[in-house]
Amino acid sequence: MIRLFISPMRARIAYMLMLLFIVSLGAGCRERAETEGTKTSSSQTGRPVSLVMPQKGVYTGAYVDFGEGESRVTYDALTAFERLTGKPLAVVACGNFWGDQAFPEKTVRIITGYGAVPFLFWSPWDKPYEESRGPDRFGLREILAGKWDTYIDTWADAARQYGKPLLIAWGLEMNGTWFPWSGSFYGGGKVAGRTKDGQALYEGPELYKRAYRYVVDRVRARKATNILWGFHANNFSSPRVPWNQMSNYYPGADYVDWLGLSVYGKMTRSEGWAEFGDMMAVPYAEICALDAAKPVFVAEWGVGEYPPGDKAKFIATALRDLPGTYQRVRLAVYWHERWENKDNTFSNLRVNSSPEALEAYRTGIASPLWIGRPQFTQQAPRP
Repeated sequence: MIRLFISPMRARIAYMLMLLFIVSLGAGCRERAETEGTKTSSSQTGRPVSLVMPQKGVYTGAYVDFGEGESRVTYDALTAFERLTGKPLAVVACGNFWGDQAFPEKTVRIITGYGAVPFLFWSPWDKPYEESRGPDRFGLREILAGKWDTYIDTWADAARQYGKPLLIAWGLEMNGTWFPWSGSFYGGGKVAGRTKDGQALYEGPELYKRAYRYVVDRVRARKATNILWGFHANNFSSPRVPWNQMSNYYPGADYVDWLGLSVYGKMTRSEGWAEFGDMMAVPYAEICALDAAKPVFVAEWGVGEYPPGDKAKFIATALRDLPGTYQRVRLAVYWHERWENKDNTFSNLRVNSSPEALEAYRTGIASPLWIGRPQFTQQAPRP
């Protein structure tokens, strides 16, 4: 055996070079994960995969506070949230606004690289994305007139080329007054006609349904069959009047794969406190009545830190009851964000807004009924 003498100085240099190599290798792996995504059975076999809805239990999901805007997803933020809460995310939600005029290719590949399914709020909304401003250039009538066909088709082609499962909520919370596609901006409760059995058809909801179907039809025509389309309503309509019920906006079973609800507790100082069951029970029954079989998603949920209201109790109750009491729920997406309001107050929905809130979240999500990785099945090969 030949022994080579290496001086202490050379040994230290060699050690430093080795560390630099390991760091650069790890960074390269993470960069590839963020831009390319991890390999799945789809890439290995050439056959597409479908997202499986769990027979028992609920997928974990979250919108993680990525900073300014809702579309700047980062791999580091996702892994940090997982470390914070103690369980991976099966689904990651983020915004995809029409004002950006692009399919979020990098974003969905970061989410896939992390190991989750992307959930996009695909919103016909123009910059600066401020609420309660009314219709903009992406108005429902403009969409139906074909003005944005090229964008829709280009987006659909990119979604098809991405190839992996995507959850899409188009025109969410349409039964409110804060988004420009809300029925209240398009004739509201003005009667536009009647059904064969004499029920009134209202202008606002009818125009929304036509636009929803128009967009879905165009995307499907481009063969983007990897998309699961959601009907995502607010839990309580605003205004709470008959014409604005969520059922009037429902575009039909042929256009919807899942039913979604936003279920928030107190989010601003001016609101009153409400427990989770008060915000969930009646809307859950209402949305389940739209279809007897489709899975239900709590597409957004959360609550602010406003003592003496008990945020920890709100979270603990939700994480206990969603897999138990509300047995059609298959996904729940927590809105983990803190923001400043126009009156200079802050809304802090983050799970770690207090030690008690974080402990309630970590304890509840640890249950095996909360599923931390998506499940897939391969689609049958085409004949």
